[in-house]
Amino acid sequence: MSMIETVRSQMMEAMKNKDKDRKEALSMLLGALKNKAIDKREDLTEAEEFEVVKKEIKQTKETMELAPADRTDIKEACEIRLAVYQEFAPEEMSEEAIRDQVKEVLALLGITEPSGKDKGKVMKELMPRVKGRADGGLVNKIVGEMLG
Repeated sequence: MSMIETVRSQMMEAMKNKDKDRKEALSMLLGALKNKAIDKREDLTEAEEFEVVKKEIKQTKETMELAPADRTDIKEACEIRLAVYQEFAPEEMSEEAIRDQVKEVLALLGITEPSGKDKGKVMKELMPRVKGRADGGLVNKIVGEMLG
């Protein structure tokens, strides 16, 4: 079952339960997923679906941060939306899992004594492996520590 179908069925459930806030959040997510599929002109892959969810989460956080302090209504709506979006977000990789991936990449590239000069090669191989499942800043920090 694709994420579009899952979101649609949960939206219907929210409508039946008269949960207006959840229905609206699911409706916005469904719209974003459908738009991405229309742009691509074919069904989305799981990675692309997660990309859309992460983008929606990021935009909602930005909206929440930029809202004036006295606009609690906006902040509350964003919090509800974030809670719903988190249900569909991919599981984030732990630091340990990222370190394991870095070790695998080092072994794959045959780097026994890693140094800062190897960072570009390592990142080039590593990022496609962790894309959408790990924060890029955290990955960069861990690679920097391990190659330091």
